[in-house]
Amino acid sequence: MAFLNMEQHTWAFTFGILGNIISLMVFLSPLPTFYRVYRKKSTEGFQSTPYVVTLFSCMLWMYYAFLKSGAELLLTINGVGVGIETLYIAMYLVYAPKSARLLTAKLFLGLDVGLFGIIAIVTMLVSKGALRVQVVGWICVAVALGVFAAPLSIIRLVIRTKSVEFMPFSLSFFLVLSAVIWFAYGALKKDVFVAFPNVLGFVFGVAQMALYMAYRNKNPATTVVHQEMKLPENVKELASTKGGAPTEGRVSCGAEVHPIDVLSTDVDEQSAATDQEVIRDDHKMLRPEQVSRPDMAIVVQM
Repeated sequence: MAFLNMEQHTWAFTFGILGNIISLMVFLSPLPTFYRVYRKKSTEGFQSTPYVVTLFSCMLWMYYAFLKSGAELLLTINGVGVGIETLYIAMYLVYAPKSARLLTAKLFLGLDVGLFGIIAIVTMLVSKGALRVQVVGWICVAVALGVFAAPLSIIRLVIRTKSVEFMPFSLSFFLVLSAVIWFAYGALKKDVFVAFPNVLGFVFGVAQMALYMAYRNKNPATTVVHQEMKLPENVKELASTKGGAPTEGRVSCGAEVHPIDVLSTDVDEQSAATDQEVIRDDHKMLRPEQVSRPDMAIVVQM
């Protein structure tokens, strides 16, 4: 019996180490994004909400690991996560526009400082011992389930646009792998608060991977912009003197509108100018990297 317990502890420790490694890779996955932010000195429409929520989740799991004995591996990875997410948020506050900076500051103060502080104070004052661990554990589960449900917005976006640009396969794969490893760790440690939410994380991760395989070769939906060509004022005046005033700048089809060579030249010039305006409008369209990416939340649930 003692040998079985020792073997179970060894396997739990192994899965805990693997979970730390995979979770660290997921925490570091936004580094290319923030390198681009640093290089361009602009957040380019990226949202800070995933990083604020991830920081809140890591702080809760750190608190839970402090209260529960034998949860050192939860403490280590979430401590690293708190440090990494804090750096992400700090960099976002430096390069974000004023409105986004104010929103991020409000979210940080309200969620990571205010709500977490209330949870910590209330659980310290109201509950004790094993009851406190149970209360904090169920709070962590509730937050984890909410975070794992966040990819639903990404799934809806992929189906609508028929594009997997905002849902990279590698991130979905590592989230699934992380969910499997932490579920095994929680099951071996007989910790339902760690094992249970990772079941939902596994289901959503597999759904994202299946969606990626279904839409990876699809052409993204495009929006066609129609622009009505209007003639310049000199053409309208010429047309009105010859054959009556046309409606809304359109030239009448009557044969009395002359001379034809002047009209054709002006129309060609106007058509070329319109084409240039359409090209300029196309250049003003948002590039893919400027589109606000809805979640690819990088939260790793332990």
